[in-house]
Amino acid sequence: MTTELTWASTARELATDEGVLRYHEAGDGPPLLLLHGSGPGVTGWRNFHGNLPVLAARFRCLILEFPGFGVSDATDRHPMMAASGAVTRFLDGLGLDRVDVIGNSMGGIVGAQAALARPDRIRRLVTIGGIGRNIFSPAPGEGIRLLMEFTEDPTRERLVQWLHSMVYDPALVTEELIEERWKQATDPDTLASARRMYGREAFAAAASAPPRATRPRTGRCCTS
Repeated sequence: MTTELTWASTARELATDEGVLRYHEAGDGPPLLLLHGSGPGVTGWRNFHGNLPVLAARFRCLILEFPGFGVSDATDRHPMMAASGAVTRFLDGLGLDRVDVIGNSMGGIVGAQAALARPDRIRRLVTIGGIGRNIFSPAPGEGIRLLMEFTEDPTRERLVQWLHSMVYDPALVTEELIEERWKQATDPDTLASARRMYGREAFAAAASAPPRATRPRTGRCCTS
């Protein structure tokens, strides 16, 4: 008999010296770290629970909830900086020396940062829209522009516009999805964290910063 992978049955907590990190765990096998994106009302569970039964059949899946998104303990740091540190604390706390990573959007960027900083700890890395600057299209793209508009002045209409920009099939944007995203995105602490990343001033400062080149330490990364 297969146990249903529900939010409650997979929910876990890890106490660290910078607050509690919450996560979901399911399956057996090589550890697979799943890192979520940064859109309005996002959580790791919402990003990945639909794929969890398939992935958990082959991997020990660990869906980390980044600080600043209303699930793990809050932080006053920039969400991207907090996320990078959270990955290290999470792996150390669970005693994991090496993992595979799937990162969505912001999670892809954080996963790439982890691979550059510690290539010995990341065996394979898959990113979903998570690396690089626009070269052949205007920046910011439609999704980022709508995200900035929502963050500056959150309304349900702006949330729906952003959700539709993220999916191919509009039927995926259900009333249930809108409601759960709206509730999470408008939590005061979560909204304040989002503005540190996607407020117009914050985004302009990040966009104008010169790109940084990081040389990996010796070691192997992302091998099959």
